[in-house]
Amino acid sequence: MANSAAAAPGGTTEYKKHPGARILHGPHRTIGGVEAWIVWGLCTIFVVWLFSIQTGYAVVSPEIQRTASLTVAQIGLAGSIYTWAFALCQFFSGALLDRFGSRPLLTIAVAFVTAGAFLYAQTSSMGTLIAAQIVLAVGSSFGFVGAGYIGGQWFPAARYGLMFGMVQCLASLGSAFGQPAISWQLTLVSWQQLLNGFGAAGVVLIVLFALLVRNPSPGPEQLARATAAGPRPALVPSILRDLGACFRNRNVVLSALLAGVSFGSMLAMGVLWGPRVMEARGAESSLAAVLTAMSWLGLAIGAPLFNLVSDHWNNRRLPAVTGVLLQAVAVSLLIYLPTETNSVSVVTMFCVGLFAGAHMLGFTVAGESVPGALVGSSAAIVNGVCFIVGGLLQAIPGKILPAVPDLADFGHALLMMPILLVLGAAAGFFIKETGTARQDI
Repeated sequence: MANSAAAAPGGTTEYKKHPGARILHGPHRTIGGVEAWIVWGLCTIFVVWLFSIQTGYAVVSPEIQRTASLTVAQIGLAGSIYTWAFALCQFFSGALLDRFGSRPLLTIAVAFVTAGAFLYAQTSSMGTLIAAQIVLAVGSSFGFVGAGYIGGQWFPAARYGLMFGMVQCLASLGSAFGQPAISWQLTLVSWQQLLNGFGAAGVVLIVLFALLVRNPSPGPEQLARATAAGPRPALVPSILRDLGACFRNRNVVLSALLAGVSFGSMLAMGVLWGPRVMEARGAESSLAAVLTAMSWLGLAIGAPLFNLVSDHWNNRRLPAVTGVLLQAVAVSLLIYLPTETNSVSVVTMFCVGLFAGAHMLGFTVAGESVPGALVGSSAAIVNGVCFIVGGLLQAIPGKILPAVPDLADFGHALLMMPILLVLGAAAGFFIKETGTARQDI
């Protein structure tokens, strides 16, 4: 008789039906069942909500600057503090999820983001703004990785990459439409009322998470491993041990590098440098918002698309490398075309986001390359590297550019992006293939 148990990335055993099989799970907490979709849906709403708060910072920061009598440099510093606090917390969030599961950590994470939103609304000084950024970063570090962790725990292993891609798709759509929606809301209410509204939505999410988010029931394999393992080691040593195990895994490191340069380049070009390059070409500043939206729309399509193609081909490496190389071409076109109409720039920026969808395969490869108990840690490492590279690619060109840059200056400062993308694709060639091993799950 064929083996009826298959271990999902999150370590939960799925029991496939066959004649005479005994269903070991009850009607609730079943892999891929109704409760699975409810829990995953709540976690995805959490990600979209916190992405909206993050996106809203770009819109409300001028209002905060005026109200709190801050400088542009202070607003930029506060944004940087969020990025680096998020990246630092990110590495530990996945390990904590692996250790304690989604309950109660995700409820606590929603509470942190909610508190951060209310702190934002009370901003009257630089100290309050920094406190809000740090509190938000702590909670947000569990968002995207937490949704991926839920996909690995509550759904069959074969769906892990697709579920993660769908989270990125919905989050990207939220980012694409979030800024226009927030700008419209600011014509109706004050920025304090808007942020308090986000906080009120967070209170509702806290209640829903506390009532509905659970871990799936463990199968006998997990119970046997837990019994054999004996008492749990101390928290900090176990976290460091899990992170060390992931960093020693070649596939995790290579997939993190590939995903990092892909998402980091998309983030830097879509949010900051793409619109600046077009302004240097003489485009209207109003085009900036359109370009940013197009990059996120492209990513919304590319994130699930690359996972679908990868599953269809039973191959992770080829789609990932191809996507990153095509992204390098799209970024180069955006930077170096001598003349470019607005319509061409919009299509090119869409392609930057579309091909950046290949970075989601970094999460898939990392999750498939480690034991189920380390999936959260592997996802956190990949996501942390993505944001570290994104922060660097926004900061370093700014240090290179002169005070009033022209198109040639942008060409020199941004050359690092296509180079890094090619190097990231080269790293992908050394990834050990994981797709074929999972094709029959």
